[in-house]
Amino acid sequence: MLRQLTTTLLLFAFLPSAVTAQGKTLAARLMPLAHAHRGKVAIAVKHLDNGETFYIDEDEEMPTASLIKFMIMLEVYLQVAEGRVRLDEKLTLTKANMVPGSGILTYHFTPGAMFSLRDATRLMIVFSDNTATNMVLDHIGLASTNKRMDAFGYSKTKLNAKVFLGDKTSLDPERTKKFGLGSTTAHETIRLLERVHQGKIVSPEVCKEMLGHMKKCDDRLKLKHFLPDDIEVAHKSGTVSDVRTDAGILYLPGGPVAVCVLTAKNEDRSFQDGNAANVLIGRVAQQVVEHYAVPKKKK
Repeated sequence: MLRQLTTTLLLFAFLPSAVTAQGKTLAARLMPLAHAHRGKVAIAVKHLDNGETFYIDEDEEMPTASLIKFMIMLEVYLQVAEGRVRLDEKLTLTKANMVPGSGILTYHFTPGAMFSLRDATRLMIVFSDNTATNMVLDHIGLASTNKRMDAFGYSKTKLNAKVFLGDKTSLDPERTKKFGLGSTTAHETIRLLERVHQGKIVSPEVCKEMLGHMKKCDDRLKLKHFLPDDIEVAHKSGTVSDVRTDAGILYLPGGPVAVCVLTAKNEDRSFQDGNAANVLIGRVAQQVVEHYAVPKKKK
């Protein structure tokens, strides 16, 4: 990691555009946060208008936790565009797919309840509903997301199994053991976010709908941890054991910025709001916002 950090610092030393009016580079803002964190960290930031980037271990394959649900959503809408499934098709809640963890279906609905594919996908993103995710995966095929990511050239972005059913549904037991639900890199995730922002996955209208789901993601503990309510964020996060992740687009006055922070092997495994990795992800977003703050005009 030291080599990567050094490379990034050298890169930013020769990028005048990376310095704001406050005189601080993204590297100067984010490097200390990454160095101080007790755990493994990968970060990717890209201003989607001016192209400025910042990376720390951006190509390191890391666990996703529920962030992989963003990639599953992409596969849903791509299959819709191809005519393989329809968003209004009904999915039936089954006992076999009811698992614990995040979401509302397992705790508030009974087997036999029916939902459209669109609604199940929305629940998967907005509430990170694990049971809804398993319903969606039954409908689109467990291996389909990985085949799509491979076709896109994102070979390290992989779904390993259904949620909480790795012992029964794993596509690759070794990868499931190493990464859990899924894996990705900060760089591949940023590239996917950029394609959605540009309307280049399916169509601009469909990308707008997907971003709409992500703007309603109810996790306020990571990217949104320190942000004021007037900053809109389209994102998907993940939490499990020693892993905390979040990736999305911050809609700032100075233009949209894609941010991905992946953490693993965190010393702090608590599920408190102030978990150290949650705070790290929040501080990264906070520093990105400050970096791109538009100077107020003098009267």
